[in-house]
Amino acid sequence: MIIGISGGTGSGKTTVAKKIVAEVGAQNVVFLPQDAYYRNLGDMPLDLRHRFNFDHPDAFDTELLINHLEALRAGESIDQPIYDYATRFRKAETIHLEPRPGMILEGILVFANSQLRGLMDLKIFVDADADIRFIRRLDRDVHERGRTVESIISQYTTIVRPMHLQFVEPSKRYADIIIPEGGFNDVGIDLITGKIRSTLARYEEQVSEMEPVQ
Repeated sequence: MIIGISGGTGSGKTTVAKKIVAEVGAQNVVFLPQDAYYRNLGDMPLDLRHRFNFDHPDAFDTELLINHLEALRAGESIDQPIYDYATRFRKAETIHLEPRPGMILEGILVFANSQLRGLMDLKIFVDADADIRFIRRLDRDVHERGRTVESIISQYTTIVRPMHLQFVEPSKRYADIIIPEGGFNDVGIDLITGKIRSTLARYEEQVSEMEPVQ
């Protein structure tokens, strides 16, 4: 079962994804953040890297992401890349992931690609007001990524907001479920985890029936 979780920057989609993993059980789900699949900009000059549009669909190595999803679905392990936000390129290390009954793919643009959408069994869009999303992004980028307030505001007004209106917001129409109030909507999250649990339980029953009797 492949679950896609999308929403604007700071909407709370990562919080929703983590709550689902906690409720369903980490042993049952693989978590794939779309942010890990940013294109490697190691050959690009540093000043150009800092001006790169990370909110456009072309910023992601979607082909690799699709290959990894298909490999996991086929029962194969993968080595997930690790993206360094300070240097803007991939680290040499990777994260080894084994296949599990469920997969959660989370990111701002996971619904913008038709091939990715076609792999998903459940699509969840996490919604939140624009001012709340901006404040959360501001807090995160200052404290976790060491950026200045001025640079965050500049990037938000010139890139993040226009890309949200062009790509992220329109992709909401592909969602099966829309969760308002982000990670604070416990009722919505409980309903979703109940659905996921029942689907995974049916999957386990099917696998048990297919296993040969010893």
